[in-house]
Amino acid sequence: FKGGDTCEYLLSSGRFLGEKVWQPHSCMMHKYKNSEAKNCLIDKHIVFIGDSRIRQLFYSFIKLLNPQVKEEGNKHGNILFEDKSASIKVDFLWYPEVNGSMRQRIKSWTENSVTKPDIIVAGAATWSIKIHNGSNEALSQYKTNITSIAPLLEKLATSSDVYWVLQDPVYEDLLSESRKMITNEKIDAYNEAAVRILNSSSRNSKAKVKVFSVSKLIAQETIMRSADGLHLPESSRDTNAMILMNVYCNKIMKPIDGSCCQPQPPLTLIQKLAFCFFTLSIIGYLIINLIHRNSYRKNKSCTDLESGEEKKPAISTPNVSTLEMLLHSFCKLGLIMTYFYLCDRANLFMKENKFYTHSSFFIPIVYILVLGVFYTENTKETKVLNREQTDEWKGWMQLVILIYHISGASTFLPVYMHIRVLVAAYLFQTGYGHFSYFWIKGDFGVYRVCQVLFRLNFLVVVLCIVMDRPYQFYYFVPLVTVWFMVIYATLAICPQIVQKKANGNCLWHLGLLLKLVALLACIYFLSYSQGAFEKIFSFWPLSKCFELNGNVYEWWFRWKLDRYVVFHGMLFAFIYLALQKRQMISEGKGDPLFSSRVSNVLLFISVVSFLTYSVWASSCKNKTECNELHPSVSVVQILAFILIRNIPGYVRSVYSSFFAWFGKISLELFICQYHIWLAADTKGILVLIPGYPMFNVLVSTFIFVCVAHEISQITNDLAQIVVPKDNSTLLKRLLCVAGFFSGLLLFSAMQDRARH
Repeated sequence: FKGGDTCEYLLSSGRFLGEKVWQPHSCMMHKYKNSEAKNCLIDKHIVFIGDSRIRQLFYSFIKLLNPQVKEEGNKHGNILFEDKSASIKVDFLWYPEVNGSMRQRIKSWTENSVTKPDIIVAGAATWSIKIHNGSNEALSQYKTNITSIAPLLEKLATSSDVYWVLQDPVYEDLLSESRKMITNEKIDAYNEAAVRILNSSSRNSKAKVKVFSVSKLIAQETIMRSADGLHLPESSRDTNAMILMNVYCNKIMKPIDGSCCQPQPPLTLIQKLAFCFFTLSIIGYLIINLIHRNSYRKNKSCTDLESGEEKKPAISTPNVSTLEMLLHSFCKLGLIMTYFYLCDRANLFMKENKFYTHSSFFIPIVYILVLGVFYTENTKETKVLNREQTDEWKGWMQLVILIYHISGASTFLPVYMHIRVLVAAYLFQTGYGHFSYFWIKGDFGVYRVCQVLFRLNFLVVVLCIVMDRPYQFYYFVPLVTVWFMVIYATLAICPQIVQKKANGNCLWHLGLLLKLVALLACIYFLSYSQGAFEKIFSFWPLSKCFELNGNVYEWWFRWKLDRYVVFHGMLFAFIYLALQKRQMISEGKGDPLFSSRVSNVLLFISVVSFLTYSVWASSCKNKTECNELHPSVSVVQILAFILIRNIPGYVRSVYSSFFAWFGKISLELFICQYHIWLAADTKGILVLIPGYPMFNVLVSTFIFVCVAHEISQITNDLAQIVVPKDNSTLLKRLLCVAGFFSGLLLFSAMQDRARH
């Protein structure tokens, strides 16, 4: 840990990921769009002063504001650019040598605050080498001139951002005869002089000229692709311009995926209160634990000297045990949340951008699939989608999704479309599982609803508080929560139709189908009526839960993307349970699900359907068009997988305990990855061990999985305490929860007012 100033890293060090993606050391670089660049630089005056290399950087910079700009005009003269819509002025001033003329221009800025630029990017040396044929006298004169300029630049740096661009190396084999005297040895000597002289007199950190040395590293990797051996290829110049934009704009725009040059965000009022709560929980647990141990020692079983019998303590403290368990859970949770905060909010650990390659995605996929096969065990029951099988399904899907996220595979459309099916499959299980429970058990009590809502939302609510993120940010939990309530409402609304009632009269089956048809009609209407959808979720306090960046469009998009799959899950559960009740399927150990002929036909159709969907997804050319079709066709591959997995008796009778273990904590894994495996809210990768990518992934993954498992246990423990079975006690707890969220809304409103 070398302090919080990642700007120095951005300006001086980094490496290429592949051929074109630049990765600064320790931090993430945001790719600015022209609209973002304009918002950052509004009413600003930027000046590039120097030689032809600075002119190239100038053009790359203004193309971030207006991509239509062409490099034309007098190459050895001043070039002016203005964006009137944002009142941005960007000038290039032709001063190829560090001499009296350049000094005079810089001095004029120090004397006139009106013409003084907000950003100054300067640099020159190759012309001095060329004109004076690389003589030592020219180097001495360069040192003298830059010594006279340095105090002026430092004076400007007190109120403006001043950057001195070091000279890039050349590719000597490509240099023309008139430039052969420009050698890398000479360039290094000029750079060394500039670095030594600049800031030598400045003791004030605010008056420092920022040395832009990262361009040298970029040039070392790319100069061989130069057209003339002197000037950088366009992609390298664009990278330099983007670095400049990040250095200046990140602290203003605060992009999530631009951690370079961003200060640590201040603690909010809610975060401070959360910190106090967890601190008190830790202190309280330690005190209770100490009292409990002392009490245990005093009441420890001892032998009666007269009778020789053992005496046992008559004291029972169930209340203390419950309190101790509660404090113990919050104590562990507090320590875990501290780790979350340090990983993704404090500038303590490094963060890096993702970079996708086919090998970084497919090799880990093959590895975990092979590993999962080695942990094959017999299932306790051989029903379709039994508990072990659904845990296994969730587990391998979650592992694939995690690899997809850390490898940045969303940029590869075929992989993206297949991952969309995995997310849909999780929602399919939501529809199948909750429908099956309500249909078979007929339990519509408040206890069941509260248990499910608590287990789904506990971790996300805590993270919203600790990490200062809106509820909708963790989009998957709002999605499954809303769909659970939709399933509950569909089945709980009178008439309540359950299996026990339907067995007595077949007309109840028709009634349930009518309910499902009504649900499908509502889904269809809302999916094509964005206005109606947004009105429903824009009412306060629902809006506080489902807004992201001031509107509910993101929530509508996420909901619409998999709008039919929960319905498909419910319908599948209804058909399967009806067939099972009428003994039309065989679920014995080793038996095929249907007769041999029917099983073979269905298996063939399933394999063809599965492969057909994969071929279609792999041929996708446009993400928007494919997303439009996805809600209707994703069920094809899901149903095909279920039939392939369950028709053969042997396949249905075994499962992978390796995948099932991960499946039991799949929700915690999905949520925790946001902050302690990935970084910058999933936009980058957390780096605990810099310089060793594979070792870093192993260590961060181990911690990440352990934390997710621990949080799963904490959630289960707290669910037993917070959501009791006794209705009167549960009602009191619900009132407390309502009071808690009311207070949270109040503090959130106070924070929003303070920010505005």
